[in-house]
Amino acid sequence: MIDEKIVELLQENARIAIKEIAAQVFLSSPAVTARIERLESKGIIKGYHAAVDSVNLGYKIKAFVNLDLEPVQKEEFYPFIESVENVIECNCVTGEYSMLIEVEFLNTEELDDFINTLQKFGKTSTQIVFSTPVEHRGLPVHSGFDA
Repeated sequence: MIDEKIVELLQENARIAIKEIAAQVFLSSPAVTARIERLESKGIIKGYHAAVDSVNLGYKIKAFVNLDLEPVQKEEFYPFIESVENVIECNCVTGEYSMLIEVEFLNTEELDDFINTLQKFGKTSTQIVFSTPVEHRGLPVHSGFDA
């Protein structure tokens, strides 16, 4: 239960002070530090990131692009898609399309250029986001997870 609470607190605010976590879980700061290090070594905590507002950075276009990719193309596709800085996430999925790619661009012209390049790998379908009622958030931490 203590590890779950630590993960919840860090998901809410990755910059929370160890001292504050310790107070909330009723442990010493060194004990909390040791637990966090263990959570990191087990890969439960993978990193710490700043949440930025992409619109305030000038990225006005957010979209999801579906791509129908043949399995033999993955060896060429994976390095390509990883190299595109505007790709927020790329998932191999089930259904009509095999890839679901989340992207953000400054304008529609940049999105169009990306899609034109992407089409060398296969058929695409694109949905441009109008609004995001639920932003990316941390996962609920279930009790008894293997820490």
